[in-house]
Amino acid sequence: MPLSRFNPNVWRLTIAQALSGANSVVVYATGAIIGNMLAPTPSLATLPISVFVIGMALVTLPIGMVARRWGRTVAFMIGNACGAVMGLLAAYALTVGSFALFCAAMLFGGAYAAVVLTFRFAAAECVEPQERPKALSTVLAGGVVAGVLGPQLVSATMGLASQAYVVTYVAAAAVAALSALVLVGVRFKRAPAQAAAQPAGNVMPIVGQPRFLVAMLCGVVSYMMMNFMMTSAPLAMDLCGIDRTHTNTGIEMHVIAMYAPSFFTGRLISRFGAPLIIQCGLLLIGLAALAGMSGMSVGHFWLALVLLGIGWNFGFLGASALVLTCHAPEEGAKVQAINDFVVFGTMVMGSFLSGGLLDAFGWSTVSGLILVPVVLAMASLSWLQRSQRNAQVRSAV
Repeated sequence: MPLSRFNPNVWRLTIAQALSGANSVVVYATGAIIGNMLAPTPSLATLPISVFVIGMALVTLPIGMVARRWGRTVAFMIGNACGAVMGLLAAYALTVGSFALFCAAMLFGGAYAAVVLTFRFAAAECVEPQERPKALSTVLAGGVVAGVLGPQLVSATMGLASQAYVVTYVAAAAVAALSALVLVGVRFKRAPAQAAAQPAGNVMPIVGQPRFLVAMLCGVVSYMMMNFMMTSAPLAMDLCGIDRTHTNTGIEMHVIAMYAPSFFTGRLISRFGAPLIIQCGLLLIGLAALAGMSGMSVGHFWLALVLLGIGWNFGFLGASALVLTCHAPEEGAKVQAINDFVVFGTMVMGSFLSGGLLDAFGWSTVSGLILVPVVLAMASLSWLQRSQRNAQVRSAV
């Protein structure tokens, strides 16, 4: 029975992913450009994106506790409130020309994005265990709409006020409010009170197991390298004199590439296993780096962004599925929050450094630096697979 046809909760989360994801697309499409407009020095152009990621990291653990104590719906409403605040505060910051206020708005935006990324785990709680990979991929497939909605929102609104992008962020606040209305109807199998009554216990043995550590490392590399390259791409295109409509199109193609594979990634994980899908994702991210190093035409940027998006989907979704195999249901919220905290925390360094590196060394260097972490993650995953095979052989003897 197809999951997407018969589970209304997963469908609501998918629609919310489409709406909420558009806000993150708006930030990534405009954040570095606005930062370059408002920042006192070009090296701080990507600081708003870094603050956005800091917001993700800061909220991940607290929102996990909120979800565990009061339920995911309460966590969702807090997230959407942060999204609305981000849009309105950013619009005001642009009106008065305040770089500090715009960065403050990005902090709320990051908090919103952290909550949005829990939708994939929330969907897994709405289905039977064997359908979890499909639920994860179905929700992330909502990002395809976000990939179209976000850039189109930017293109349609960026020139509607005397200060560019003011109306864009007002519209982003409205989209966050609409997403909240969709999420109100999500129902989970187990009531929050019942879930809270079952203690998660000590999760450190789970966090310390090699499978979890390798899954988390692959998630870190997939997300951090994608963020590292995507953060600087719009600014690099702007500095190359490429028209901003081409930049918006490139981000649109990138985000669609991030989420479109989700229509079948879950089936691929179920059939071939998460490790193989992660390896494919890391390989594609490496190819994106090579494409970025090979030239700075519109076509080179677009090719790199598309490969980067598909690689992120395989790598991050595969890593998320591998994390789900490391814990029992009652430990899920806490273990997932730890995983996401580490993933988003390490992203801060990448997003902050990308602006300075782009200013000092150029786009080719930014692209080339991606290769080292990718190789490290692939080596770690290969080690885990060999260790598991050896363990199976020893147990069979």
